[in-house]
Amino acid sequence: MTASEPLDILVFGAHPDDAEIGMGGTIAKHVKAGYRVGICDLTRAEMSSNGTVELRQLEAAEASSVLGLSARSCLGLPDRGLTGESSQLEAVVSEIRRHRPRLVFAPYWVDRHPDHIACSKLVEEAVFNSKLRKYLPELPPVQVEQLIYYYINDIDQVSLLIDITEHQETKRHALLAYRSQFEPGSPGEDRVVTPLNQGYIERVEARDSLLGQGRGYSFAEGFAIKRPHALQYF
Repeated sequence: MTASEPLDILVFGAHPDDAEIGMGGTIAKHVKAGYRVGICDLTRAEMSSNGTVELRQLEAAEASSVLGLSARSCLGLPDRGLTGESSQLEAVVSEIRRHRPRLVFAPYWVDRHPDHIACSKLVEEAVFNSKLRKYLPELPPVQVEQLIYYYINDIDQVSLLIDITEHQETKRHALLAYRSQFEPGSPGEDRVVTPLNQGYIERVEARDSLLGQGRGYSFAEGFAIKRPHALQYF
């Protein structure tokens, strides 16, 4: 494994499009500010009802370009098979140690999709193991400053709020890259109706608008943390 230039932020998702749904605006905002941001998709989403693995990878590449990512990878773990077994944990730890991020993001630990929950748990364990020098000793340990959780389908306790008003259009364009998931399709196509192609992007935008409303933002993304986030000044 070849070490890369460290990332400021590494976002994990179970499937290509998870990170964009949950925090595409936050990613765009930090990229615009000069931060190095990467996404790691744990699976190729081969169990998705619409589209193909190959098409989904092309869509992920397009979304990555829209967001201006410094890195994107896919671990190729089995879709609907994120068991947290040792080989999967090692793969996630290796990705963290390769990129040496300051912050790691994972899906919130409660969600209607079991893969999002499994991804959350797997990344949490990987962040912990990444700092253990006797775990995978051939790779230098990495101490992540903070693990932060983003929301995909369900909003619960919001600990952090990021104003994404100026970056909402970029988020929308990144989501629109996933045409196989979010477009209804044309008559005769081999597609089925899912919650994702029935106005899902509009519902995500409505959620982001509602989150921002309380602080006077047009759009915002919410996050949760389990450990206090340290600040030097208010």
